[in-house]
Amino acid sequence: MDASEFRRRAKEMVDYVADYLENIRDRPPLAQVKPGYLRALIPEEAPQDSEPWEELFKDIERVIMPGITHWHSPKFHAYFPTANSYPAICADILSDAIGCIGFTWIASPACTELEMVVLDWLGKAIQLPKEFLFGGEGGGVIHSTASEATLLTLLAARSKHVHENTPDKSLQNDGTTNNEADRDIHCAKTSIMSKLVAYFSDEAHSSVERATLLGAVRCHKVPSDDRNCMRGKALKAAILEDKANGLIPFYCVATLGTTTSCAFDNLLEIGPICAEEKLWLHIDAAYAGSSFICPEFRHLLNGVEFADSFNFNPHKWMLVNFDCSTLWVKSSKDLIETFHVDPLYLKHHGQGLMPDFKDWQIPLGRRFRSLKLWFVMRLYGVKGLQEHIRKQVSLAKEFESLVRSDDRFEVTNDVQMGLVCFRLKSGNEPSKALLNLINSDSRIYLVPSQSKGIFYLRFSICSAKTESEDVRSSWKVIQELTDKVVC
Repeated sequence: MDASEFRRRAKEMVDYVADYLENIRDRPPLAQVKPGYLRALIPEEAPQDSEPWEELFKDIERVIMPGITHWHSPKFHAYFPTANSYPAICADILSDAIGCIGFTWIASPACTELEMVVLDWLGKAIQLPKEFLFGGEGGGVIHSTASEATLLTLLAARSKHVHENTPDKSLQNDGTTNNEADRDIHCAKTSIMSKLVAYFSDEAHSSVERATLLGAVRCHKVPSDDRNCMRGKALKAAILEDKANGLIPFYCVATLGTTTSCAFDNLLEIGPICAEEKLWLHIDAAYAGSSFICPEFRHLLNGVEFADSFNFNPHKWMLVNFDCSTLWVKSSKDLIETFHVDPLYLKHHGQGLMPDFKDWQIPLGRRFRSLKLWFVMRLYGVKGLQEHIRKQVSLAKEFESLVRSDDRFEVTNDVQMGLVCFRLKSGNEPSKALLNLINSDSRIYLVPSQSKGIFYLRFSICSAKTESEDVRSSWKVIQELTDKVVC
Protein backbone atom coordinates (compact mmCIF):
# COMPACT_ATOMS: atom_id res chain seq x y z
CA MET A 1 0.00 0.00 0.00
CA ASP A 2 1.60 3.26 -1.13
CA ALA A 3 0.62 6.77 -0.10
CA SER A 4 -1.86 7.13 -2.94
CA GLU A 5 -3.70 3.96 -2.06
CA PHE A 6 -3.51 4.79 1.64
CA ARG A 7 -5.35 8.05 1.01
CA ARG A 8 -8.11 6.18 -0.81
CA ARG A 9 -8.43 3.26 1.61
CA ALA A 10 -8.18 5.44 4.71
CA LYS A 11 -11.10 7.51 3.45
CA GLU A 12 -13.08 4.30 2.99
CA MET A 13 -12.27 3.30 6.55
CA VAL A 14 -13.21 6.70 7.94
CA ASP A 15 -16.57 6.44 6.15
CA TYR A 16 -17.04 2.94 7.54
CA VAL A 17 -16.22 4.07 11.08
CA ALA A 18 -18.59 7.04 10.86
CA ASP A 19 -21.39 4.87 9.46
CA TYR A 20 -20.76 2.26 12.16
CA LEU A 21 -20.98 4.75 15.00
CA GLU A 22 -23.92 6.70 13.61
CA ASN A 23 -25.95 3.53 13.01
CA ILE A 24 -24.81 1.55 16.04
CA ARG A 25 -28.35 1.36 17.42
CA ASP A 26 -29.17 -1.09 14.61
CA ARG A 27 -26.82 -3.71 16.05
CA PRO A 28 -27.52 -5.85 19.14
CA PRO A 29 -25.31 -4.55 21.95
CA LEU A 30 -24.02 -7.98 23.00
CA ALA A 31 -22.13 -10.26 20.58
CA GLN A 32 -24.35 -13.15 19.48
CA VAL A 33 -21.67 -15.78 18.88
CA LYS A 34 -20.42 -18.89 20.63
CA PRO A 35 -16.87 -19.40 21.93
CA GLY A 36 -14.52 -20.35 19.10
CA TYR A 37 -16.73 -18.91 16.35
CA LEU A 38 -13.95 -17.01 14.58
CA ARG A 39 -11.48 -19.79 13.79
CA ALA A 40 -13.93 -21.44 11.41
CA LEU A 41 -14.24 -18.22 9.40
CA ILE A 42 -10.58 -17.72 8.50
CA PRO A 43 -7.83 -19.97 7.11
CA GLU A 44 -5.60 -22.00 9.41
CA GLU A 45 -2.46 -20.31 8.05
CA ALA A 46 -1.52 -16.80 6.98
CA PRO A 47 -1.67 -16.09 3.22
CA GLN A 48 1.60 -16.51 1.30
CA ASP A 49 0.69 -13.80 -1.20
CA SER A 50 -0.89 -10.44 -0.64
CA GLU A 51 -4.66 -10.23 -0.80
CA PRO A 52 -6.71 -7.38 -2.26
CA TRP A 53 -8.02 -4.70 0.06
CA GLU A 54 -11.56 -5.41 -1.06
CA GLU A 55 -11.43 -8.95 0.31
CA LEU A 56 -10.05 -7.78 3.63
CA PHE A 57 -12.61 -5.00 3.89
CA LYS A 58 -15.51 -7.43 3.33
CA ASP A 59 -14.23 -9.58 6.19
CA ILE A 60 -14.73 -6.78 8.70
CA GLU A 61 -18.46 -7.45 8.62
CA ARG A 62 -18.19 -11.19 7.95
CA VAL A 63 -15.55 -12.08 10.54
CA ILE A 64 -15.09 -9.25 13.06
CA MET A 65 -18.41 -7.51 13.65
CA PRO A 66 -20.38 -10.64 14.63
CA GLY A 67 -18.00 -11.02 17.55
CA ILE A 68 -18.10 -7.42 18.75
CA THR A 69 -19.90 -6.29 21.87
CA HIS A 70 -20.84 -2.74 21.00
CA TRP A 71 -19.73 -0.68 23.99
CA HIS A 72 -20.80 2.57 22.32
CA SER A 73 -24.36 1.49 21.69
CA PRO A 74 -27.02 3.44 23.60
CA LYS A 75 -28.41 -0.03 24.42
CA PHE A 76 -25.19 -1.01 26.22
CA HIS A 77 -25.57 -0.38 29.96
CA ALA A 78 -22.95 -2.75 31.37
CA TYR A 79 -19.77 -2.11 33.37
CA PHE A 80 -18.81 1.58 33.08
CA PRO A 81 -18.41 3.66 29.90
CA THR A 82 -15.40 3.45 27.66
CA ALA A 83 -15.13 6.85 26.05
CA ASN A 84 -15.22 7.54 22.34
CA SER A 85 -15.22 10.67 20.20
CA TYR A 86 -14.25 11.69 16.70
CA PRO A 87 -11.54 14.13 17.90
CA ALA A 88 -9.88 11.34 19.91
CA ILE A 89 -10.02 8.98 16.92
CA CYS A 90 -8.37 11.64 14.75
CA ALA A 91 -5.66 12.10 17.38
CA ASP A 92 -4.97 8.37 17.47
CA ILE A 93 -4.54 8.36 13.69
CA LEU A 94 -1.84 11.01 14.06
CA SER A 95 -0.25 9.18 17.01
CA ASP A 96 -0.11 5.94 15.02
CA ALA A 97 1.43 7.74 12.07
CA ILE A 98 4.13 9.39 14.18
CA GLY A 99 4.72 6.06 15.88
CA CYS A 100 7.17 7.30 18.49
CA ILE A 101 8.08 5.35 21.61
CA GLY A 102 8.36 8.16 24.12
CA PHE A 103 10.26 6.55 26.98
CA THR A 104 12.66 9.48 27.34
CA TRP A 105 12.41 13.16 26.52
CA ILE A 106 14.82 12.88 23.59
CA ALA A 107 12.85 9.97 22.12
CA SER A 108 10.30 12.61 21.10
CA PRO A 109 10.36 15.87 23.06
CA ALA A 110 6.82 16.81 22.02
CA CYS A 111 5.52 13.50 23.40
CA THR A 112 6.88 14.30 26.86
CA GLU A 113 6.22 18.02 26.92
CA LEU A 114 2.65 17.88 25.62
CA GLU A 115 1.87 15.28 28.28
CA MET A 116 3.18 17.63 30.96
CA VAL A 117 1.07 20.51 29.66
CA VAL A 118 -2.23 18.63 29.25
CA LEU A 119 -1.86 16.91 32.63
CA ASP A 120 -1.48 20.36 34.18
CA TRP A 121 -4.49 21.57 32.17
CA LEU A 122 -6.60 18.68 33.41
CA GLY A 123 -5.31 18.93 36.97
CA LYS A 124 -6.28 22.60 37.08
CA ALA A 125 -9.68 21.84 35.52
CA ILE A 126 -10.52 19.50 38.41
CA GLN A 127 -8.87 21.85 40.96
CA LEU A 128 -6.12 19.53 42.14
CA PRO A 129 -3.81 21.08 44.76
CA LYS A 130 -0.77 22.71 43.18
CA GLU A 131 1.48 20.06 44.75
CA PHE A 132 0.24 17.62 42.11
CA LEU A 133 1.21 19.85 39.19
CA PHE A 134 4.53 20.39 37.45
CA GLY A 135 6.69 23.23 38.66
CA GLY A 136 7.47 21.67 42.02
CA GLU A 137 8.10 18.12 43.17
CA GLY A 138 4.90 16.66 41.73
CA GLY A 139 3.39 16.14 38.31
CA GLY A 140 1.18 13.96 36.16
CA VAL A 141 1.66 11.07 33.76
CA ILE A 142 -0.58 9.04 31.45
CA HIS A 143 -0.81 5.29 32.05
CA SER A 144 -2.74 2.59 30.24
CA THR A 145 -5.23 1.78 33.02
CA ALA A 146 -6.08 2.53 36.64
CA SER A 147 -4.86 -0.97 37.46
CA GLU A 148 -1.36 0.06 36.35
CA ALA A 149 -1.52 3.25 38.40
CA THR A 150 -2.51 1.33 41.54
CA LEU A 151 0.27 -1.22 41.09
CA LEU A 152 2.83 1.48 40.34
CA THR A 153 2.01 3.54 43.41
CA LEU A 154 1.88 0.46 45.64
CA LEU A 155 5.37 -0.56 44.49
CA ALA A 156 6.67 2.97 45.00
CA ALA A 157 5.14 3.11 48.48
CA ARG A 158 6.63 -0.28 49.30
CA SER A 159 10.08 0.77 48.14
CA LYS A 160 9.91 4.05 50.03
CA HIS A 161 8.74 2.44 53.25
CA VAL A 162 11.33 -0.33 53.16
CA HIS A 163 14.12 2.15 52.42
CA GLU A 164 13.12 4.58 55.16
CA ASN A 165 12.83 1.84 57.78
CA THR A 166 15.92 -0.21 56.98
CA PRO A 167 18.87 0.46 59.30
CA ASP A 168 21.84 1.84 57.37
CA LYS A 169 24.62 -0.54 58.32
CA SER A 170 27.10 1.43 56.22
CA LEU A 171 26.98 4.20 58.85
CA GLN A 172 27.73 1.86 61.73
CA ASN A 173 31.32 1.33 62.84
CA ASP A 174 30.81 -2.00 64.57
CA GLY A 175 33.52 -4.04 62.89
CA THR A 176 31.24 -5.86 60.43
CA THR A 177 32.49 -6.45 56.88
CA ASN A 178 30.77 -5.06 53.82
CA ASN A 179 29.40 -8.50 52.96
CA GLU A 180 28.03 -8.92 56.46
CA ALA A 181 26.48 -5.45 56.37
CA ASP A 182 24.87 -6.15 52.99
CA ARG A 183 23.50 -9.43 54.30
CA ASP A 184 22.08 -7.71 57.38
CA ILE A 185 20.45 -5.02 55.25
CA HIS A 186 18.93 -7.64 52.96
CA CYS A 187 17.56 -9.54 55.94
CA ALA A 188 16.12 -6.34 57.41
CA LYS A 189 14.40 -5.46 54.13
CA THR A 190 13.00 -8.97 53.79
CA SER A 191 11.65 -8.81 57.34
CA ILE A 192 9.95 -5.47 56.69
CA MET A 193 8.51 -6.68 53.37
CA SER A 194 6.96 -9.72 55.03
CA LYS A 195 5.00 -7.51 57.44
CA LEU A 196 3.72 -4.76 55.10
CA VAL A 197 -0.05 -4.35 54.89
CA ALA A 198 -2.13 -2.43 52.33
CA TYR A 199 -5.68 -1.28 53.12
CA PHE A 200 -8.74 -0.82 50.95
CA SER A 201 -12.49 -1.16 51.17
CA ASP A 202 -14.24 -4.48 50.69
CA GLU A 203 -16.00 -2.65 47.84
CA ALA A 204 -12.76 -1.65 46.07
CA HIS A 205 -12.04 -2.89 42.55
CA SER A 206 -10.47 -6.32 42.19
CA SER A 207 -7.41 -4.71 40.58
CA VAL A 208 -6.44 -3.30 43.99
CA GLU A 209 -6.25 -6.74 45.55
CA ARG A 210 -4.40 -7.94 42.45
CA ALA A 211 -1.82 -5.18 42.97
CA THR A 212 -1.10 -6.54 46.44
CA LEU A 213 -0.60 -10.01 44.96
CA LEU A 214 1.82 -8.67 42.36
CA GLY A 215 3.54 -6.52 44.98
CA ALA A 216 3.86 -9.49 47.35
CA VAL A 217 2.36 -7.65 50.32
CA ARG A 218 -0.51 -8.43 52.67
CA CYS A 219 -3.88 -6.80 52.23
CA HIS A 220 -6.60 -5.91 54.71
CA LYS A 221 -10.08 -5.37 53.31
CA VAL A 222 -11.79 -2.78 55.46
CA PRO A 223 -15.53 -3.37 55.99
CA SER A 224 -17.61 -0.68 54.33
CA ASP A 225 -20.61 0.98 55.94
CA ASP A 226 -24.27 0.58 55.00
CA ARG A 227 -23.71 2.92 52.02
CA ASN A 228 -20.73 0.84 50.81
CA CYS A 229 -18.23 3.54 51.84
CA MET A 230 -14.97 3.04 53.73
CA ARG A 231 -14.98 5.20 56.85
CA GLY A 232 -12.17 6.47 59.03
CA LYS A 233 -13.21 4.58 62.16
CA ALA A 234 -13.13 1.21 60.39
CA LEU A 235 -9.76 1.98 58.78
CA LYS A 236 -8.27 3.01 62.12
CA ALA A 237 -9.52 -0.19 63.75
CA ALA A 238 -7.95 -2.29 60.99
CA ILE A 239 -4.62 -0.49 61.34
CA LEU A 240 -4.54 -0.87 65.13
CA GLU A 241 -5.40 -4.55 64.86
CA ASP A 242 -2.54 -5.19 62.44
CA LYS A 243 -0.03 -3.16 64.45
CA ALA A 244 -0.96 -5.14 67.54
CA ASN A 245 -0.09 -8.28 65.58
CA GLY A 246 3.35 -6.95 64.66
CA LEU A 247 2.47 -5.95 61.10
CA ILE A 248 3.43 -2.72 59.34
CA PRO A 249 0.71 -0.58 57.67
CA PHE A 250 2.12 1.29 54.65
CA TYR A 251 -0.45 1.93 51.88
CA CYS A 252 -4.15 2.71 51.53
CA VAL A 253 -6.43 3.02 48.51
CA ALA A 254 -9.52 5.21 48.78
CA THR A 255 -12.05 4.63 46.02
CA LEU A 256 -14.18 7.47 44.70
CA GLY A 257 -16.92 5.82 42.65
CA THR A 258 -16.72 2.07 43.25
CA THR A 259 -17.42 -0.31 40.39
CA THR A 260 -20.07 -2.19 42.34
CA SER A 261 -22.30 0.76 43.22
CA CYS A 262 -20.39 4.04 42.61
CA ALA A 263 -19.91 4.61 46.33
CA PHE A 264 -17.42 7.19 47.62
CA ASP A 265 -15.02 6.42 50.44
CA ASN A 266 -14.85 9.18 53.05
CA LEU A 267 -11.63 11.00 52.19
CA LEU A 268 -11.99 13.61 54.89
CA GLU A 269 -11.95 10.84 57.51
CA ILE A 270 -9.43 8.54 55.83
CA GLY A 271 -6.90 11.22 54.89
CA PRO A 272 -5.92 12.40 58.38
CA ILE A 273 -5.58 8.80 59.57
CA CYS A 274 -3.22 7.97 56.71
CA ALA A 275 -1.19 11.09 57.49
CA GLU A 276 -1.04 10.22 61.19
CA GLU A 277 -0.04 6.60 60.52
CA LYS A 278 2.34 7.53 57.66
CA LEU A 279 0.48 5.49 55.05
CA TRP A 280 0.79 6.35 51.36
CA LEU A 281 -2.76 7.36 50.36
CA HIS A 282 -3.72 6.61 46.77
CA ILE A 283 -7.07 7.71 45.34
CA ASP A 284 -8.70 5.54 42.69
CA ALA A 285 -11.38 7.60 40.94
CA ALA A 286 -11.20 5.66 37.66
CA TYR A 287 -14.80 6.33 36.59
CA ALA A 288 -16.07 9.20 38.72
CA GLY A 289 -12.96 11.35 38.41
CA SER A 290 -14.13 12.85 35.13
CA SER A 291 -17.11 14.38 36.94
CA PHE A 292 -14.84 16.54 39.10
CA ILE A 293 -14.48 18.86 36.13
CA CYS A 294 -17.99 20.05 37.08
CA PRO A 295 -18.04 22.41 40.07
CA GLU A 296 -21.18 20.77 41.50
CA PHE A 297 -19.35 17.43 41.82
CA ARG A 298 -15.95 18.72 42.91
CA HIS A 299 -16.85 18.42 46.62
CA LEU A 300 -16.65 14.65 46.22
CA LEU A 301 -12.88 15.10 45.87
CA ASN A 302 -12.53 17.10 49.09
CA GLY A 303 -9.71 15.56 51.08
CA VAL A 304 -7.46 15.02 48.05
CA GLU A 305 -4.93 17.25 49.80
CA PHE A 306 -4.12 14.30 52.09
CA ALA A 307 -3.31 12.00 49.15
CA ASP A 308 0.10 11.08 47.80
CA SER A 309 -1.32 10.06 44.43
CA PHE A 310 -4.56 10.49 42.51
CA ASN A 311 -5.79 8.65 39.42
CA PHE A 312 -8.76 8.65 37.07
CA ASN A 313 -9.52 7.47 33.55
CA PRO A 314 -10.48 10.09 30.94
CA HIS A 315 -10.94 7.04 28.71
CA LYS A 316 -13.99 6.10 30.75
CA TRP A 317 -16.16 9.21 30.83
CA MET A 318 -14.36 12.17 29.30
CA LEU A 319 -14.63 11.38 25.56
CA VAL A 320 -11.00 10.25 25.26
CA ASN A 321 -10.61 6.85 23.62
CA PHE A 322 -8.87 4.01 25.46
CA ASP A 323 -6.16 4.01 26.69
CA CYS A 324 -5.68 7.15 28.75
CA SER A 325 -5.42 6.83 32.53
CA THR A 326 -4.10 9.93 34.26
CA LEU A 327 -2.03 9.75 37.44
CA TRP A 328 -0.75 12.64 39.54
CA VAL A 329 1.77 12.37 42.38
CA LYS A 330 2.99 14.88 44.92
CA SER A 331 6.54 13.55 44.76
CA SER A 332 7.82 12.26 41.44
CA LYS A 333 11.05 11.41 43.28
CA ASP A 334 9.24 8.48 44.93
CA LEU A 335 8.52 6.99 41.49
CA ILE A 336 11.94 7.72 40.01
CA GLU A 337 13.83 6.22 42.93
CA THR A 338 11.78 3.04 42.59
CA PHE A 339 11.82 2.54 38.82
CA HIS A 340 14.88 4.37 37.50
CA VAL A 341 17.36 2.46 35.34
CA ASP A 342 19.93 4.29 33.26
CA PRO A 343 21.74 2.19 30.65
CA LEU A 344 24.05 4.04 28.29
CA TYR A 345 21.71 3.71 25.32
CA LEU A 346 18.97 5.63 27.18
CA LYS A 347 21.17 8.54 28.29
CA HIS A 348 20.73 11.91 26.59
CA HIS A 349 21.77 15.54 26.91
CA GLY A 350 18.42 16.66 28.33
CA GLN A 351 18.45 14.40 31.38
CA GLY A 352 17.38 16.19 34.54
CA LEU A 353 15.84 19.09 32.63
CA MET A 354 12.65 17.23 31.65
CA PRO A 355 11.02 14.03 32.92
CA ASP A 356 11.89 10.70 31.39
CA PHE A 357 8.50 9.06 31.75
CA LYS A 358 9.98 5.57 31.60
CA ASP A 359 10.74 6.17 35.28
CA TRP A 360 7.11 7.06 36.05
CA GLN A 361 5.59 3.79 34.83
CA ILE A 362 6.06 0.02 34.75
CA PRO A 363 6.63 -0.54 30.99
CA LEU A 364 9.55 1.06 29.18
CA GLY A 365 7.74 1.98 25.96
CA ARG A 366 4.84 4.39 25.75
CA ARG A 367 2.60 5.78 23.04
CA PHE A 368 1.84 9.43 22.26
CA ARG A 369 -1.39 9.31 24.28
CA SER A 370 -1.45 12.97 25.24
CA LEU A 371 -2.42 13.89 21.67
CA LYS A 372 -5.97 12.61 22.11
CA LEU A 373 -6.37 14.38 25.45
CA TRP A 374 -5.11 17.57 23.81
CA PHE A 375 -7.48 17.19 20.84
CA VAL A 376 -10.49 16.51 23.08
CA MET A 377 -9.81 19.33 25.54
CA ARG A 378 -9.31 21.83 22.72
CA LEU A 379 -12.20 20.78 20.48
CA TYR A 380 -14.77 20.36 23.28
CA GLY A 381 -13.40 22.82 25.79
CA VAL A 382 -13.99 22.44 29.50
CA LYS A 383 -17.59 23.62 29.08
CA GLY A 384 -18.30 20.97 26.45
CA LEU A 385 -16.94 18.24 28.70
CA GLN A 386 -19.02 19.53 31.60
CA GLU A 387 -22.14 19.43 29.42
CA HIS A 388 -21.41 15.81 28.51
CA ILE A 389 -21.05 14.74 32.17
CA ARG A 390 -24.15 16.65 33.25
CA LYS A 391 -26.24 15.15 30.48
CA GLN A 392 -25.26 11.60 31.40
CA VAL A 393 -25.95 12.19 35.09
CA SER A 394 -29.37 13.60 34.20
CA LEU A 395 -30.12 10.50 32.11
CA ALA A 396 -29.22 8.30 35.10
CA LYS A 397 -31.52 10.39 37.26
CA GLU A 398 -34.27 9.90 34.68
CA PHE A 399 -33.81 6.14 34.81
CA GLU A 400 -33.80 6.25 38.62
CA SER A 401 -37.17 7.99 38.59
CA LEU A 402 -38.56 5.34 36.23
CA VAL A 403 -37.40 2.57 38.56
CA ARG A 404 -38.90 4.28 41.60
CA SER A 405 -42.21 4.67 39.76
CA ASP A 406 -42.62 0.87 39.57
CA ASP A 407 -43.35 -0.57 43.02
CA ARG A 408 -41.88 -3.95 42.01
CA PHE A 409 -38.39 -2.42 42.12
CA GLU A 410 -36.08 -0.66 44.53
CA VAL A 411 -32.96 1.45 43.92
CA THR A 412 -30.02 0.18 45.98
CA ASN A 413 -27.40 2.93 45.61
CA ASP A 414 -27.07 6.68 45.97
CA VAL A 415 -27.38 7.86 42.38
CA GLN A 416 -24.80 10.62 42.13
CA MET A 417 -23.14 9.82 38.80
CA GLY A 418 -24.26 7.87 35.72
CA LEU A 419 -24.95 4.54 37.45
CA VAL A 420 -28.22 3.24 38.85
CA CYS A 421 -28.27 0.01 40.87
CA PHE A 422 -31.68 -1.61 41.22
CA ARG A 423 -33.35 -4.91 41.99
CA LEU A 424 -36.70 -6.60 42.34
CA LYS A 425 -38.07 -6.25 45.85
CA SER A 426 -38.96 -9.93 45.75
CA GLY A 427 -35.30 -10.85 46.27
CA ASN A 428 -32.05 -12.13 44.81
CA GLU A 429 -33.33 -15.08 42.81
CA PRO A 430 -36.05 -13.17 40.92
CA SER A 431 -33.49 -10.41 40.22
CA LYS A 432 -31.06 -12.98 38.82
CA ALA A 433 -33.81 -14.47 36.67
CA LEU A 434 -34.65 -11.00 35.33
CA LEU A 435 -31.01 -10.32 34.43
CA ASN A 436 -30.77 -13.64 32.58
CA LEU A 437 -33.92 -12.79 30.62
CA ILE A 438 -32.62 -9.31 29.77
CA ASN A 439 -29.30 -10.52 28.40
CA SER A 440 -30.70 -13.53 26.54
CA ASP A 441 -33.31 -11.22 24.98
CA SER A 442 -30.33 -9.21 23.60
CA ARG A 443 -32.08 -5.89 23.04
CA ILE A 444 -30.08 -4.32 25.88
CA TYR A 445 -27.10 -5.46 27.94
CA LEU A 446 -26.61 -5.17 31.72
CA VAL A 447 -24.28 -6.76 34.26
CA PRO A 448 -24.98 -7.41 37.96
CA SER A 449 -23.16 -6.85 41.19
CA GLN A 450 -23.60 -7.80 44.82
CA SER A 451 -22.95 -6.04 48.12
CA LYS A 452 -23.44 -7.53 51.58
CA GLY A 453 -25.38 -10.44 50.15
CA ILE A 454 -27.74 -8.25 48.11
CA PHE A 455 -27.79 -9.04 44.37
CA TYR A 456 -28.71 -6.18 42.06
CA LEU A 457 -28.59 -5.04 38.44
CA ARG A 458 -26.41 -2.15 37.29
CA PHE A 459 -27.74 0.30 34.69
CA SER A 460 -24.88 2.48 33.48
CA ILE A 461 -25.19 5.35 31.01
CA CYS A 462 -22.32 4.37 28.73
CA SER A 463 -22.68 5.70 25.21
CA ALA A 464 -22.11 9.36 24.43
CA LYS A 465 -25.00 8.96 21.99
CA THR A 466 -27.51 7.94 24.68
CA GLU A 467 -30.65 10.07 24.71
CA SER A 468 -33.76 10.14 26.88
CA GLU A 469 -35.64 7.99 24.37
CA ASP A 470 -32.93 5.33 24.66
CA VAL A 471 -33.28 5.26 28.44
CA ARG A 472 -37.05 4.97 28.20
CA SER A 473 -36.81 2.29 25.53
CA SER A 474 -34.46 0.25 27.72
CA TRP A 475 -36.81 0.66 30.68
CA LYS A 476 -39.72 -0.66 28.60
CA VAL A 477 -37.68 -3.75 27.78
CA ILE A 478 -36.99 -4.27 31.48
CA GLN A 479 -40.65 -3.83 32.40
CA GLU A 480 -41.76 -6.20 29.65
CA LEU A 481 -39.40 -8.93 30.79
CA THR A 482 -40.22 -8.32 34.45
CA ASP A 483 -43.80 -9.31 33.68
CA LYS A 484 -42.45 -12.79 32.87
CA VAL A 485 -40.66 -13.03 36.22
CA VAL A 486 -43.14 -11.40 38.58
CA CYS A 487 -46.73 -12.57 38.27
